[in-house]
Amino acid sequence: MEHKKTYENYHEKKAHTSVEFPYNTYLCTIPLDFLEVPFHWHEEAELIAIKKGKGVVLVDLSPYEVEAGDIVFVLPGQLHAIRQRGDCVMEYENILFRAELLEGSGVDLCSTHFLHPLFSGLVDFSPYIGAGCTYFETISACIAQIDSVCSRRPFGYQMAVKGFLFQLLFELVTNHTMAQETGSLIGHRKALEKVKLVLAYVQRNYGRAITIEEIAGVCHYSKSHFMKFFKEAMGMGFVQYLNDYRLGIASQRLLSGQEGILEVAASCGFENLSYFNRLFKRKYGISPSQFRNQYVSREENSL
Repeated sequence: MEHKKTYENYHEKKAHTSVEFPYNTYLCTIPLDFLEVPFHWHEEAELIAIKKGKGVVLVDLSPYEVEAGDIVFVLPGQLHAIRQRGDCVMEYENILFRAELLEGSGVDLCSTHFLHPLFSGLVDFSPYIGAGCTYFETISACIAQIDSVCSRRPFGYQMAVKGFLFQLLFELVTNHTMAQETGSLIGHRKALEKVKLVLAYVQRNYGRAITIEEIAGVCHYSKSHFMKFFKEAMGMGFVQYLNDYRLGIASQRLLSGQEGILEVAASCGFENLSYFNRLFKRKYGISPSQFRNQYVSREENSL
């Protein structure tokens, strides 16, 4: 199991898994590894197993309060984020695997009838799996078995991993029905695709000024319609979200220790240093210089 130290934002294009066996796990801690995991999506399915503490996991913009023992299942392409819950520290395991790990080639009943509908979002189930769920114990046991066999890695352990994943997905498929393609569901999916366009645009352009008219054009919306749409979808205005994203990038660059504060602010789209300092302190409770010094002191004490 790897300990993940860095994090990619939005549409992750880096490979989390190998080609010959597209499966991997990471052990992470919020806020020790990173302060939060911003909204992003990737081609792998992801199981988030909470080991210690409490936190919040958001899937397709819906928040789920989680604690030790809980599990969240994220489908390929689903928007998701992880945040602190108050001042709690949360340790969790990421299990990532690609659909092709389990899907057969050619004519394969399991793929066409069960796996493809599941990974495509056509099975109606909640991503949150807690102790009150009827199949919680079975899925929790599957994850424990996967962790055990991966820690020992006996010859052929990959077959065991696939077997436990099949059992886990069987519980999801057999306990749920196919989702009905209603107008509201189709509308929700289209809205999520618009949100993805906006997030990807911010990722590419956060270092320069972005106007409301410009970002509204990405969605082919008027300025007023975009502002209403974004606030309803994300729970905050676009300018607030953009600044929050920029501050997250700035915090990562400050911790690298290779750039001055003025340089970090400018590279993250803040032309006014005092404005950057004010927003940074509002978000993190301390100034950028204090933030950097606090991290350096913690690193030195850990040596």
